[in-house]
Amino acid sequence: MTPTCKDVGNVQRGIWGEKDVTCALFRTEDVPREDRFDYWRDLIRLTRTSDIISAHSADFWAEHRLMELGPVVVWPSAFLPTRYRRTAKMVRQSDPEMYHLTLLLDGELAIDHGGRYGAVGSYDLHLGDSSAPYDVRPTDDHERRAVRGIGVDFARALLPLPPNEMRTLVGRGLSGRDGAGALLAELLVGLGRRPDTVRPADAARLGTVVLDLISVCFAQALNTERCLPQESRQQALALRIRAFIRQNLHDPELTPSAIAEAHHISLSYLHRIFREQSPDVTVAAWIRGLRLENARHDLEDRSLRGTAIKTVAARWGFARASDFTRAFRSAYGISPREHRLQALLPSGPAERPRESPQRAPGRVRVPGGRPALSVADWGVCRM
Repeated sequence: MTPTCKDVGNVQRGIWGEKDVTCALFRTEDVPREDRFDYWRDLIRLTRTSDIISAHSADFWAEHRLMELGPVVVWPSAFLPTRYRRTAKMVRQSDPEMYHLTLLLDGELAIDHGGRYGAVGSYDLHLGDSSAPYDVRPTDDHERRAVRGIGVDFARALLPLPPNEMRTLVGRGLSGRDGAGALLAELLVGLGRRPDTVRPADAARLGTVVLDLISVCFAQALNTERCLPQESRQQALALRIRAFIRQNLHDPELTPSAIAEAHHISLSYLHRIFREQSPDVTVAAWIRGLRLENARHDLEDRSLRGTAIKTVAARWGFARASDFTRAFRSAYGISPREHRLQALLPSGPAERPRESPQRAPGRVRVPGGRPALSVADWGVCRM
């Protein structure tokens, strides 16, 4: 991406690589070495005033992507250990009345915020409030190892939960490894890995999905799900269903009826949820598309070239090899055996088979070994 000059607030140094109005990228490699840490401080201060120091300021490294998605701003970041301190005086001088949610992916941070002190590690979620002082610092600030995470900024007024109860979550660590927290983590990881799949026309709807799932995550932590709008609860249910499907693709008995029963809903309600999110794809077709795409990836994997095709088919829920071959040929225009032969040629396949209309997302892994939800799973972006 060629650096271009994008005016961001009062900072204008020609280092933002602009793709479209919803997504921009900052990389320290695009900035002279002596300016890198200063620019990083200016960049962070655009959203909140804070003191920022680092033992690595002389040779700083960071990468920061900004994604404006309607009601939320999502920013996947990686940076060398840095301390961020916001004082009570800074709060009084400037308070945008924003929440900041952090999903930490790699590293460990010590946090003093909202009258609470603790540490967060990989796949922990942490809620910050611009109206409260904080001190966030790495547990080891001298090790030259990047801290990686994904932040989400949104106005406090957008959260449909009681403000007095929300204050009890500020400064607390929440798990991103189970429940609604895991769904939120998967969504953010998938978005961070595939930002270019988000079209400007889809940005606002996708931001609403992010905000709905954040609301559900906090409501569960507070036991206040009754306060949520029906739309937010339904969006969270849709994501849980899709995650359940992805985790059980190996089971030949994974049918719409079994999915509805596992989630204590009627079959007709399950189909209605899918129609609202993906009007052109039925539940059964989405399952079949995911199975075929995962099987196709396995056929292209050189480490699995000794695995029988019927074994690959069974791994992804096809009880009969003949059914798998027929479905694969219908989706890709070539048999599984022919595709494997082409894919494993030293130079690779001469022509890649056509994609399935229900193609699966890339294989981003999250704790537990399951693939992360990607943009295709959120029901807002047609790819």
